[in-house]
Amino acid sequence: MKRDLGGLLVLVLSVFLAFPAAVGAKEIKAGFVYVSPVGDAGWSYAHDIGRQAIEKLDNVETSFVESVPEGPDAERVLTNMARRGHNLIFATSFGFMDPVIKVAQQFPDVIFMHCSGFKRADNVGTYFGRMYQPRYLSGMVAGAMTKSNILGYAAAFPIPEVIRGINAFALGAQAVNPDVQVRVVWTKTWYDPALEKEAAKSLLDVGADVIAMHQDSPGPQVAAQEKGVYSIGYNTDMSNFAPDAHLTAPIWNWAKFYEYIVETVQNGTWTSEDIWWGLDKGVVDLAPMSSKVPQEIQDKVLAKKEEIMSVKTDVFVGPVYDQKGEVRIAEGATATDAEMLSMDWFVQGVVGTTQ
Repeated sequence: MKRDLGGLLVLVLSVFLAFPAAVGAKEIKAGFVYVSPVGDAGWSYAHDIGRQAIEKLDNVETSFVESVPEGPDAERVLTNMARRGHNLIFATSFGFMDPVIKVAQQFPDVIFMHCSGFKRADNVGTYFGRMYQPRYLSGMVAGAMTKSNILGYAAAFPIPEVIRGINAFALGAQAVNPDVQVRVVWTKTWYDPALEKEAAKSLLDVGADVIAMHQDSPGPQVAAQEKGVYSIGYNTDMSNFAPDAHLTAPIWNWAKFYEYIVETVQNGTWTSEDIWWGLDKGVVDLAPMSSKVPQEIQDKVLAKKEEIMSVKTDVFVGPVYDQKGEVRIAEGATATDAEMLSMDWFVQGVVGTTQ
């Protein structure tokens, strides 16, 4: 029987050209560890949207474990993921940091990415977003909309990430309303809807008429809705939970980051580094503003957003004073990343302690 070698060659070549990305592409089995349930409508939900985005990519398989407490349980979950063949693991809460470092030593061929931490290793990188940038913008909205000049802030833990966000929010509010103050209540939890709602109520009781938050649930939003005042969300657009109260929210778009990491792992260019992206990368953003916010305020906020995105300015630009009235950032100076990442003090106009 005569073989048509030319036709066979054409067929093989056409198959190769039809699937160039599959040839030599690294198979990714990515695991995600969440500190709260994916149905929290907040932090873990936002991360899971990013997970779903990369699951659609070629040669990528994902799984997740939700509601993992920070501490020994995290170490167990991370170990199990590595043993089950995950070659890329995302640990999405600050308190997972030490467990990540410990488990990574046992699995040197697995790449670990830790969100919001500061410890790295040869196979451990860190990632986060400059959430303080949209926090500042949301503060501008809150400062413009308050009538009592008291803004309430239900906050999780007094760590630099949260303190930095409160300070940015306060500076944004003061930029449009110098008389405003921000009152802070610590819940010492990331996800506890009932407790977070009660924290917001305590702020309403002292006269706050705009409630902001660094929490994972919409509890503070709901408290504002029930009281008939305004609210600023976090993590995602939570307007559905408080349609009459919601003004806007600093939000995450983790897909931008997760797609980048998968690409670097697949093409062999991944390296251990600290990644801190801002508004210009699209990882953080400001949710659409409510129609209740006057157009002139919306325009001012969006103009400031453009300035920050163009890197013409940033949030922590001096002079910036602390609660005691002492200069922390000199006039004309801009806080360095190191200074922001270690921030343990409140700006002037914030009422509360960093303990």
